[in-house]
Amino acid sequence: MNFRPLHDRVVVRRIESEEKTKGGIIIPDTAKEKPQEGEIVAVGPGARDETGRINPLDVKKGDRVLFGKWSGTEVKIDGQDLLIMKESDIMGVVAL
Repeated sequence: MNFRPLHDRVVVRRIESEEKTKGGIIIPDTAKEKPQEGEIVAVGPGARDETGRINPLDVKKGDRVLFGKWSGTEVKIDGQDLLIMKESDIMGVVAL
């Protein structure tokens, strides 16, 4: 990917949710909500504090994260639908 986010921004690829419920009911595309889980594709160097020092981000490329329903800005880069958001929009990292 030829994109590098700036400051404390991250690029996230949504991870699609299951198309079936545990009971076996198939959920049509029109009834699905956008997933709130994704994988970090790229991270910026970090935000600067008042003294000009860069504070590195807590997330790294490859982390699975949870974020808010309306977080980030949707973009299309290299044919992929991605989200660009600030690190503060991420609620947490999912441990595998």
